[in-house]
Amino acid sequence: MLWWMLATLCAFFVKGLCGFANTLVFTTILSFGSSNLSITPVELLLGFPTNLILAWKERKSIQWKICVPLIVLVLAGNIPGIFLLKNADSRGVKILFGLVIVGIGVELLLREYRPRQGKESRAALLAIGILSGILSGMYGIGAMLAAYVGRVTKASHSFKANMCAVFIAENLFRLPMYTMTGILTLASLRQAALLFPVMLAGLFAGIGSGNLLDERVVRRVVIVMLIVSGMALVGAVW
Repeated sequence: MLWWMLATLCAFFVKGLCGFANTLVFTTILSFGSSNLSITPVELLLGFPTNLILAWKERKSIQWKICVPLIVLVLAGNIPGIFLLKNADSRGVKILFGLVIVGIGVELLLREYRPRQGKESRAALLAIGILSGILSGMYGIGAMLAAYVGRVTKASHSFKANMCAVFIAENLFRLPMYTMTGILTLASLRQAALLFPVMLAGLFAGIGSGNLLDERVVRRVVIVMLIVSGMALVGAVW
């Protein structure tokens, strides 16, 4: 349980500070000892209220012309992602997850050091939306969304607002789907309830630290740690 508490505190501190990457941090820490089938529903239960809190806090910065197309595409990709989470071999899921972490981490790191492109093509939007939905269905990962939204928003407030708006719709879709497929269980609910105070502590510590820490430096450190962790996870499972 101590390991779960540490993962929750770290993950939601990052969420409060950066607006995303909580799932990557949470799942990466716990994947060395637990299956994604037990980790993902707990993270969903913890992550949903944090998205509500951050979206409300930044509600004036939500841009629906960005959010709505992403919501539609992400929900379309959720269905095959949920099926894969439920039925895929756990070892294969861990290896795939590790590779996904490394790939997304490299992309995010490169994005940190190159100019924003402003607009994306419709083909890029379609690919990112569907792939994000699949990854969200399997792991709850929204980092590909971050790569897109980071390019089409100008400030961190707008980035957090639009990311969380998409996450809220996606979470509301996954909650009943996970319940119907048996992924979300009473054990998941109990685990999430125990971790809820830790999640709130991490979230508000992250929000409060936004005025004290350089958000860009923290984000880069998190990305590098994720890349290393993903490589370590693949090596350990392989």
